[in-house]
Amino acid sequence: MASRPIDHLTDLDRRAELGGGGARLRRQREGGRLTARERVDALFDEGTFEELDRFVTHRCRDFGMEEQQIPGDGVVCGFGRVEGRLVFAFAQDFTVFGGSLSETNAAKIVKIMELALKMGAPLVGLNDSGGARIQEGVVSLAGYADIFLRNTLASGVVPQISAIMGPCAGGAVYSPAITDFTVMVRDTSYMFVTGPDVIRTVTHESVTKEELGGAMTHNERSGVAHFAAADDTECIALIRELLSFLPSNNVDEAPRAVTADPATREDERLDTVVPDSPNQPYDMLDVIHGVVDEGYFLEVHQHYARNILVGFARLAGRPVGVVANQPAVLAGTLDIDASVKGARFVRFCDAFNIPLVVFEDVPGFLPGTQQEYGGIIRHGAKLLYAFAEATVPKLTVITRKAYGGAYCVMASKHLRTDVNYAWPSAEIAVMGAEGAVNILYRRELDAAADAAALRAAKITEYREKFASPWVAAQRGYVDEVIRPRETRRKLIVALEALDSKRDTNPPRKHGNIPL
Repeated sequence: MASRPIDHLTDLDRRAELGGGGARLRRQREGGRLTARERVDALFDEGTFEELDRFVTHRCRDFGMEEQQIPGDGVVCGFGRVEGRLVFAFAQDFTVFGGSLSETNAAKIVKIMELALKMGAPLVGLNDSGGARIQEGVVSLAGYADIFLRNTLASGVVPQISAIMGPCAGGAVYSPAITDFTVMVRDTSYMFVTGPDVIRTVTHESVTKEELGGAMTHNERSGVAHFAAADDTECIALIRELLSFLPSNNVDEAPRAVTADPATREDERLDTVVPDSPNQPYDMLDVIHGVVDEGYFLEVHQHYARNILVGFARLAGRPVGVVANQPAVLAGTLDIDASVKGARFVRFCDAFNIPLVVFEDVPGFLPGTQQEYGGIIRHGAKLLYAFAEATVPKLTVITRKAYGGAYCVMASKHLRTDVNYAWPSAEIAVMGAEGAVNILYRRELDAAADAAALRAAKITEYREKFASPWVAAQRGYVDEVIRPRETRRKLIVALEALDSKRDTNPPRKHGNIPL
C-alpha cells in the first residue's frame, strides 16, 4: 500500500528535525553547543518561529553526494518575533555536512535577507560552518558573493547581527564583517581568513585556532568582534538584549521602554567624580551609570580600544548611543583603534536614528611614531567625519579636558552638535595649561628666581583666562555650564526638545570617508 502524502510530509519533517542525525546532534551538545534548531528556539519568542525552505536539498550529483539528501541542507531559515517585533534569521547546522555552504544553502539565506530588507526587519545570522562545500566548487563561492552583496545592500537599512557559534573561516568571515555587530562565543568559536596549518606552511608561524581567531582575540586585539559570550545561551540572550535598543529599520524609531527612574533624578556623587588634580584618572563609567536610566549601559566593544567607551543606554526610556573618552585608560587619549571604534559606532547610530550622547574628557591624540606611521591622521579623521556627518540629535557633556584637535573631533559645537554642556571642572583649550605655560612664558621662567612659583601662578592664570568653560560659554561654543548632578535632567530635557529634529546633508551619491 502506497504511503499517503501526509505520511511523506511527516517523514520529511522528522528528517529535517534530525539534521545530520542523532549521533551528530549528541556530539554538538556534548561539545557545549546548542543545535541550530535549539538556537533558533532560544532567539525567538516561544511559538513564533516560522521556518521557510524546510525541505530544500542540495543539487550536487558528484562525489557520492546524490545519496546524501538531507531536508534543509544544513541551514535553518525563517522569521518570528523577538519581544513581539518581527525578526528574520538563519542558523547554520554544523551536523549537516559541517554546515558547509552550498548553492541551495546560500539561496535560502539570500531569500531570508531579501525578505528582511523588503519588510524592514532586523536580520540575525547564527554562523556555525566549516566553509564552502568543496564538492560544489565555484557555485558555493558564488553563493558567498550573493550573500555579501545582500549584506552590503542591507547595510544602514536594517540592523544586521552576526553570532559566531562555531567555525567561521575563509570567505565566510566577510559576511559577519559587513554586518553591524558580531558576537562570538568563548572557547567554541573562531574566525580567520587562513587557518593555522596554512600559516605554518607559508610564514612558518605556529599558532592555535584560539590564538589566531578565538573570541577574545577578536574582542581584544583585532576589534573584529563586538561582544564575547560565555556560551550559546548567553550569546542568544545578548542578541535579544541588543535588539531591544535598535529600531527595526532606518525609518522607524527605536523602541522606547518604561522606566521608574525619574527624569529629574540628581546624583550628588557626580559632583565629586572628577578629581581635583587634572592628571588623576577616574572611571567615566561612573559618570555614565550615574546619568542613564537604572544605571544600565550595554557596552559595545568592551575589550577593544578601552580608552574610548561606546554602547547603548536609555534616557527617560529612549535609547541613546553613548560615546565617551575613558580617562582611566591611556588618559582618555584618542588613538587609531579608538578613533575607528568610535567612528563605526557613531555611523551606526546615525544610520538608525539613535541620538548620540557624548561624554568628553580628552587631552588629545596619542603621540608617537607608531601612531603617526600607522596613520593616526587618517584614522582620527574617521571619527571627525562621522560626527560631522551625523544628523541625529547630538549632545555633548565636557567633564574635564577638551584639548586641541581632539576637542573639535569629539562632537564639538562646530560639528553641528545640537546641545553642548560643560561641567565647572571643564578645561577647553588648545593644550593643557602646563604645556601652554612652558611655551608662552619660557623666557620668563628661565630668568625667574623662583621658577616653580611663577609657573604655578601662570598655570592658574592660563586656566582662568583661556581654559575656563565660561570662556567657551561666552563664545556660544558651550550652551551652558551645569552642575554635574544636573546632567541627567539636562540631557533628557534637551532630547525631548530635539525629538522633532530634521537635518540633512548635501545631495550626493555618498561621501568619501577617509578609509
